[in-house]
Amino acid sequence: MRYVEVQGGRLPVRTRDGSPAALVFLHYWGGSHRTFAPVIDRLASGSAVVSYDHRGWGAARDLPGPYGIERLADDVLDVVRGLGLGRYVLVGHSMGGKVAQLAAARRPEGLAGLVLVAPAPPRPTVDAAAAEALAHAYDSRATTGDALQHVLTHRPLPADLREQVLADSLAAGGDDARLAWPRHGITADITAAARAIDVPVQVLAGRHDQVDPPASLEADLLPVIPGARMTVIEDTGHLSPLEAPGELATRIDHFTANLPSARP
Repeated sequence: MRYVEVQGGRLPVRTRDGSPAALVFLHYWGGSHRTFAPVIDRLASGSAVVSYDHRGWGAARDLPGPYGIERLADDVLDVVRGLGLGRYVLVGHSMGGKVAQLAAARRPEGLAGLVLVAPAPPRPTVDAAAAEALAHAYDSRATTGDALQHVLTHRPLPADLREQVLADSLAAGGDDARLAWPRHGITADITAAARAIDVPVQVLAGRHDQVDPPASLEADLLPVIPGARMTVIEDTGHLSPLEAPGELATRIDHFTANLPSARP
């Protein structure tokens, strides 16, 4: 564990040494650094790894707002600078994927590529009414369990991972943090920013994803981000880091192994 100075305080960050490019993992709304642990455990590349909880959640629940995606993108780049990462890949899941797009659009030094796992597309795909319904997904353990069973996953998770998801989803530091994504982030249009991304982009979509299905990503993300390529992962829903961690690890290893040696 290390602590990185970000706006408003210190962010707890978990790191693992390795080479050549670091993988910086950004979790989904209601997730935590633990969401990507099964993927990290299966990586064969030996890459350095960085993961943390977004501000307002879990170990970072005491960091002050605002909690919008612009501030979360600020945190990403503060972590990169604070750790002195010279070359890195952002791996963002769902909300974390939209945050990764914003961070990459700033063309930061050292960014080598993006892996977007079931990412929220830059063009909003839900209206205000749907977003407001989403805002109540984590109201209680019961509503969270319902969302997990009927929306987030294609197959039931093992009992320990189910309990992890329930605990993480209820770990917001307050309503401001919990509601920032459904009330603001998910409906934000970042199309103009995403068009500025100038690194290789691998999109990993779940075949049975009900939140960000492959057809939505094909229509609302691939035409926006120059050079983005999509691979569909079979037999998984939205929580592919927990449902199909081995497949994701293999795809991430392949992507990082085939990156250009340096940015133009």
